[in-house]
Amino acid sequence: MALRLFDSERLEEIIDTVWRGRENEACIWFRGEWLNWGTLNGLARDCEKHLKAAGFGKGQRIAVMLPNFPIVPALALACWRLGGTIAPLNARAGVANLMATLNKLDISALIVTEDGYKKIKEINADFPIIAASETQLLGDWTCRTAEPDNSDTAVIFSTSGTSGLPKAVCCTHGNIIGDVSPVDEHVPGLIVDDTVFLNVLPNFHTFGFNVSTFLPLVYGIKQAMVSSFIPVDKTLNAIESAGVTTIIAVPTIMGFLLSALEKTDHHIHCVRNVVCGADRLDVHMEERCKKYIGCGILEGYGLTECSPIVAVNPCEAKKKMGTVGPAYKTYEIQIRSNEGDVLDMHEEGVLWLKGPSVVPCYFRDEVNTSERFKDGWFNTGDVVRIDDDGYIRIVDRATDIIIVSGFNVYPKEVEDVICGHPAVHAAVAVGDKNSVAGEVVKAFVILNEGADTTQKELIDYCKVRLPHYKVPRKIGFVTEYPVSPTGKILRRELRKMKI
Repeated sequence: MALRLFDSERLEEIIDTVWRGRENEACIWFRGEWLNWGTLNGLARDCEKHLKAAGFGKGQRIAVMLPNFPIVPALALACWRLGGTIAPLNARAGVANLMATLNKLDISALIVTEDGYKKIKEINADFPIIAASETQLLGDWTCRTAEPDNSDTAVIFSTSGTSGLPKAVCCTHGNIIGDVSPVDEHVPGLIVDDTVFLNVLPNFHTFGFNVSTFLPLVYGIKQAMVSSFIPVDKTLNAIESAGVTTIIAVPTIMGFLLSALEKTDHHIHCVRNVVCGADRLDVHMEERCKKYIGCGILEGYGLTECSPIVAVNPCEAKKKMGTVGPAYKTYEIQIRSNEGDVLDMHEEGVLWLKGPSVVPCYFRDEVNTSERFKDGWFNTGDVVRIDDDGYIRIVDRATDIIIVSGFNVYPKEVEDVICGHPAVHAAVAVGDKNSVAGEVVKAFVILNEGADTTQKELIDYCKVRLPHYKVPRKIGFVTEYPVSPTGKILRRELRKMKI
């Protein structure tokens, strides 16, 4: 449908071309009303005017800590038109928790909600903090002078590195274009004239920003934007009121949606496709989805460093349960051993990828970049097995990342916080299977000699120092850790231990 539209190398140019002459056509459903393209583009032009007047320009970066509001895609378009970059962050983490990330990003300004502004306006930061409503930037300001960087970088997605320090993924315009352009061919029928995407995933997540928000804008189709998934009834109302045909979700969201539908025995009739990624899918969810939503689930797989889609089951008729489907044809694939040796394609091993949607680097981070990117290849860190039809089965994660409701939690970050408590000598965090979130964090602690504390005290200690999804649900006390003959802590054994 839209391959011809991707001749440009920049997203704002593609979107302007796709929507040109369609100013009065509905674009985004938000809070019960449809905004047309003319309205959204007018908001983007207004943001562009404010940013330019503030001194924002080519190679600069603004950070946003906002829910799914129309102002977010408008700000992104404004940044891109000025040759800049947008960096969406998790507002629930709080500015204090994100200062290391904000400093690393070397931002020109931070944009937050009006409520958020009231709470943090006095914070000691060398960048301006700007308030925004759902559809408007507020006030006048002057941007901080930041060191310019690559103007080809469209978005920077931030997460914690395995060292606990912030790691920022540079996603270029070409990366996002390279990731959304194969969708129409790979999943036939997903994108047609009456398609309406559900945009409920948080915009600081690459699945939410690149796929739920900007894929519809690039293809010229509609989206129903929901500022927060909770309460679930609000999301269900949005699906039916906006006539959503395609749900983009993570397993946790699908679990909540299906439970709400089952509770009232309510059935949805407008949805044709459900695409689920970011965490492993419970195969038992398939029949529930067919019963209450009218279709099965197409499971996929992606990574932030791949912008994010790597693979997805193409359709109901061709999907294989328990797999994430075949990879895009645009990827070159290698299976390697932990030592980096190339294996046979059908052997079990670590998945390495090369392709147009693989990002070039981590932002100003040569160490992490050199560890994961080698001669154009990216080490996913995931152990997979690929069958004769090219369908990928995720066997395990080569890293120890814990995935809570689709979001990465790096054990080192949690462990460092726990070890900051005066009673704690050592801490190890692992994932604990959970029927709602997929995994939650649990930790095992060795106390200092003669020290004493409780599980509740340590959890409360974490609550004021970590975002909610990173806080351990359980903390157990041990005198030693299970170790391998080489002295490595056996996290797999800790995962089995009950608290």
